[in-house]
Amino acid sequence: MSTPANHLWRPSNARYVQIDGFVSIPRGPQIPPPVALAWPAKDPGDTLDYVFDVAPALTANPGDNISTLDVMISPANPGDLALVTASADGPRAVLWLTSGQPLTTYTVTINITTSGGRTLARSIALPVVSLASMPAPANALTTPAGQALTDPTGTPLTTL
Repeated sequence: MSTPANHLWRPSNARYVQIDGFVSIPRGPQIPPPVALAWPAKDPGDTLDYVFDVAPALTANPGDNISTLDVMISPANPGDLALVTASADGPRAVLWLTSGQPLTTYTVTINITTSGGRTLARSIALPVVSLASMPAPANALTTPAGQALTDPTGTPLTTL
């Protein structure tokens, strides 16, 4: 007699973005520009979990976690990137995203309210590329299974 397996689901670290901590910045003209937040490219046929961690913003506030999420995706036309579900795992927002138009970079804006009353809003870029049907160039680096290795935008890495 077979017994169904119980699975412990954990968000993937492959699609993980963390907010910068709130640290003091020295005075003067050498203030670096903020780094744009971006997840790695997805295929239009993928439905995957994407994680946004705000723990560094809550470091000095033990027990403060995400209580509400508001997610907006732009552009938002028929067939574009869509939110399947959003949930919170302590200080991490976990979004399940699907669909999207190839060669389009979407902006996913997440507005978070914490149980301590803090609010955070960040936008994260998510490029959509036809990864499943992209022909690899002859000089592409490949895995032992023959799949092309790509950079975060889905462009195959080549030897030259």
